[in-house]
Amino acid sequence: MKNDMTSDSERADFDSPWKEIIEAYFPQAMDFFFPETSALIDWERPYQFLDKEFQQIAREAEQGKRYADQLVKVWQTQGEELWLLIHVEIQAQKEDNFSKRMFTYNFRIFDRFDRPAISLAILCDSNREWRPSNYSYNYPNTRLIFEFGSIKLLDYENRFHELENSDNPFATVVMAHLKTQQTRSSPEQRKIWKFSLIRRLYDLGLGEQDIRNLYRFIDWVMILPKALENQFWEEFKQFEQERTMRYVTTGERIGYERGKEEGKQEGKKEGEQQLILRLLQRRVGELSPELQERIQTLSLNQLETLGEALLDFTAMEDLFNWLQINQSA
Repeated sequence: MKNDMTSDSERADFDSPWKEIIEAYFPQAMDFFFPETSALIDWERPYQFLDKEFQQIAREAEQGKRYADQLVKVWQTQGEELWLLIHVEIQAQKEDNFSKRMFTYNFRIFDRFDRPAISLAILCDSNREWRPSNYSYNYPNTRLIFEFGSIKLLDYENRFHELENSDNPFATVVMAHLKTQQTRSSPEQRKIWKFSLIRRLYDLGLGEQDIRNLYRFIDWVMILPKALENQFWEEFKQFEQERTMRYVTTGERIGYERGKEEGKQEGKKEGEQQLILRLLQRRVGELSPELQERIQTLSLNQLETLGEALLDFTAMEDLFNWLQINQSA
């Protein structure tokens, strides 16, 4: 059972659904987490996720895992363009350089695009004391104070009743995250909560697409050992049959989609490996079989990070240094 949970945890880290859920419900996310900023936005006008622009400011940033970082262009109610820089920090422990990274990304936007940006952070860790909100330094003739907005999901533990009574999709997202943290050592309890949260989607009277979106988030976050997962699927299919759903079982559809996505990711990883190996050979020379094998053990996320880093490599030593830092991380 321990091996099952380990592999599932790696899957959850790698395929974090946070970016997907924020894109699907961006206005609701802003209303839920950052109502003051949301009030500035003219939601009648279309917003745009600036993926290409974000890659430009993230390319040279500090290496490491970065989850669900989003750069979004919106319009203020006064008609002016506004950029939002949103970070979702999902790592289980605090990140010492997080505040510096928030400042670095914000400055890069201003430096490269001549645009101020509102920086916002959603902290998903379980450390009650870690609450980054600023980055600063102070010298006799120079001083910097950079402040950013942040919310801590852990604070919603004492407001769980409010979450249960909310129809905002992110109330369900937060409940799923909190119950995942609380049931790390109790898979049976996690199974109960997973079923309860998914049943809640139907009780709220949500449409099929909303159910599928939120089901997908819950399913990927609240991972169960294989035996309990099988039990859960049987109980859930029975539940849907009793509800006499007019469409194909949601669980079966999402299970099928997840299988397709895992297959796509596996194929993407193989293609990324070949590309990285060819680029490395051009940058630093012929790779030994041992080095090639080490690169083939990297996750897709690590391969993509290496693909950005190798553009600055000038010697084989750069590759060794990168592998030493990132494979041991």
